Amino acid sequence: MLHLFSGDEKASVEFVILSFEGPDSYSFVGGLAVRVTEMTKALAKRGFSTRLFFVGDPDKQDYEAIEGGRLHYHRWSRWLSKQYPDGVYHGEAAKVEDFQASLPEFLVEHIVSANAEDGVLTVILGEDWQTAKALSRTAELLKGADLSENAVLFWNANNVFGFEKIDFVELQSAVHLLTISRYMKERMRALGLDAMVLPNGIPPRFWSKIDTKAGKKLRAFFPGLLLSKIGRYHPDKRWLMAIEALAHYQTFDRGAKLVVRGGKEEYGKSLRKTAEELGLVWAKVRPKETDIVSILGALKENLNADILEFDSFVPESFLRLLYWSSDAVLANSGHEPFGLVGLEVMACGGVAITGSTGEEYIQHFHNGIALSSDEPRELALYLRDLAENPPLSKKLRACAQDTAKVYDWDHILDDFFRKIELVYWMEASTF
Repeated sequence: MLHLFSGDEKASVEFVILSFEGPDSYSFVGGLAVRVTEMTKALAKRGFSTRLFFVGDPDKQDYEAIEGGRLHYHRWSRWLSKQYPDGVYHGEAAKVEDFQASLPEFLVEHIVSANAEDGVLTVILGEDWQTAKALSRTAELLKGADLSENAVLFWNANNVFGFEKIDFVELQSAVHLLTISRYMKERMRALGLDAMVLPNGIPPRFWSKIDTKAGKKLRAFFPGLLLSKIGRYHPDKRWLMAIEALAHYQTFDRGAKLVVRGGKEEYGKSLRKTAEELGLVWAKVRPKETDIVSILGALKENLNADILEFDSFVPESFLRLLYWSSDAVLANSGHEPFGLVGLEVMACGGVAITGSTGEEYIQHFHNGIALSSDEPRELALYLRDLAENPPLSKKLRACAQDTAKVYDWDHILDDFFRKIELVYWMEASTF
């Protein structure tokens, strides 16, 4: 059996990742962008030539090499991005069609074929529904070019979004299926699909030291319970539950505050209306700059509010500070295929409160808190437990960081390598 990922044999593998989202601000929308950006960087840092094909910024170059020339960005469908300038999902249907029509031939003729001549195996991983047809067509073209044994193809499901648009009979016969949690594996099993689990990872910078001095300044603004919540304004994220829980908790502690960063979704308007009906004051926070001093100053100007919403970009450095400083971060989604925010909170030494779907890293009241109902009073009671029991909070934070380290990208990639070797071994017996 060939060891593909040991010693000098690393040079015999090139990774190709296909994704709609990517590292450009034009393409950086949510968890998918985080996943592919961090995964490809981690692969390159491990010494592998890695290519990321994504729908990129129309004002940037088609091709860019970083990480010492090991990480290659290919901005696909850029001509369409120029026609649809309002982000990666603007003109999505046209971009998906172009992705499916043009990318497979490029992969076979310019990537896999060239690698095969050099004795290099190409590992291709497509992410989410937009890449499914492109992978099926790639498999078909590889077979026609007698190159099937020179590539291993995977497709990963980050969510159930777009499942109705996928021909799974065709896809499952062409590639190996992955997904990001046992929860998602069971969702797929119900559809007759067998997928291996490859979780999300945490980049090393999440273990860098928090600016505790700035954190103490932030806490000084909020003498009561400080809560935070980050995510799209969508019912799945259970924003309504968070707001109602705050109102319930304020019967114990009128000083409790909730700092949030949502999105531009219409659902946000109904949430603000509900908060008003519950007697909660909602304020927009607009820092003039993105440095910590400016952000803290903008928060200080809105301390009369119960809910303080950042209405502009918030840098990761401040989010990490907020996660550490908050008494709890409400990552309480009702449907969460993995739950990357909760894990990032844990890596920062924060207290994550999650739902009970794909957040398999949470052990209830050991390294975090997992809600088992849609009842906001359950959340309010757990918040009271945290406020009244500082030793509990300290224990949760310490155990959370220990757990998060299991999910660093090096651990995740090691498991990916094992899965690649498994399917390569299985496929080799059929050629």
